[in-house]
Amino acid sequence: MKNSLQLANDFLYHSIKGRYLILEQIEVFLNTLHEGFTIQEIGKSELGNKISSITFGHGTTKILIWSQMHGNESTTTKGLIDFLNYCNKDTTYFQFLCSNFTFAIVPMLNPDGAQLYTRENANKVDLNRDALNCSQAESKVLRNLVEIFKPDFCFNLHDQRTIFGIIETKKPATMSFLTAAYNESREFNTTRIKAAQVINGIVKNLEEFIPGQIGRFDDTFNLNCTGDYFTNKGIPTILFEAGHFKDDYERDIVRKYVFISLQSAIYHINENDVVKNVLENYLNIFQNNKCFVDIIFKNVKIIENNVEKNINFAVQFTEVLKNNGIDFEARIYEVDILSSLFGHREYDGLGELFSSSYGEVPQIGEKADFYIGENQFVNGKLVD
Repeated sequence: MKNSLQLANDFLYHSIKGRYLILEQIEVFLNTLHEGFTIQEIGKSELGNKISSITFGHGTTKILIWSQMHGNESTTTKGLIDFLNYCNKDTTYFQFLCSNFTFAIVPMLNPDGAQLYTRENANKVDLNRDALNCSQAESKVLRNLVEIFKPDFCFNLHDQRTIFGIIETKKPATMSFLTAAYNESREFNTTRIKAAQVINGIVKNLEEFIPGQIGRFDDTFNLNCTGDYFTNKGIPTILFEAGHFKDDYERDIVRKYVFISLQSAIYHINENDVVKNVLENYLNIFQNNKCFVDIIFKNVKIIENNVEKNINFAVQFTEVLKNNGIDFEARIYEVDILSSLFGHREYDGLGELFSSSYGEVPQIGEKADFYIGENQFVNGKLVD
């Protein structure tokens, strides 16, 4: 029997890759699905773009999944597409799902933001802060679908930035999860415990592949957040957050762990085993923190006010939409206050002198084009 990572590799949908994922690519994929899937338009975005759902199955447990409510968060969408590709091509697995579950899946809730590569929608509204107000067309589409479908579980799929990691393991938070709070006290009721039990199962499976790289997301309560709102209404809602994996800035490795997470979640919901210590095990998942930067340069000499000293400084990539793709532009992010940060890459300057077109001290916000001694760095990378 193939393990989950083998399946994620085998059913990876190769026509979709990279960070920039737009509606037209989703629609091409939807046309590959067989007649067992029902695809329908369930509404339109603020700019009039189509929002579609995929439904299948006739089982008693209903699962609602949506992705890319933040337009620039495409990793979970890719993993979801890969999972649907698996369902489409493996008849036995598809029949198992249909017998036990009914699915409603929205692969791209925010097509306008996806086109613009922005977190917000076309009106510059964060849809994940619009659950209570429900002021935007996309929010109304999701709310209406929840009210009609009446899910037993919701999966809320997102990406998180490269700055998130696990302090205890000094590793990036490649996948993180949350059973959303339902009140200010962040108490655990039956609804939250149901989601926590599923998350515990996912984490157990993922630890085989990315040990020490799985986090628990912050559960500060905000009723305008989608997960909090639906949990408050009694629906177990699981937040999936896809983060960084070593050198995988295109997130085409991480998508495989999204695939595994989805498969694991569905397996554990179906098993519905009575498990002891659910809350204890959930709270033992390390919380993810903002503890990483993309590159740290250590032990670099600068001359400031005619005084020499050695410093550390950090460089962070900014994602920029150019020519229907994403460029990663490296800029100076922080200077000399890095004691609590880890770098996805680190470079030892060996006490060599920093120099650049603008001076001999790194400046926050400047492009990461400079020399350290005789070594030239362009866009944060060493020029061979």
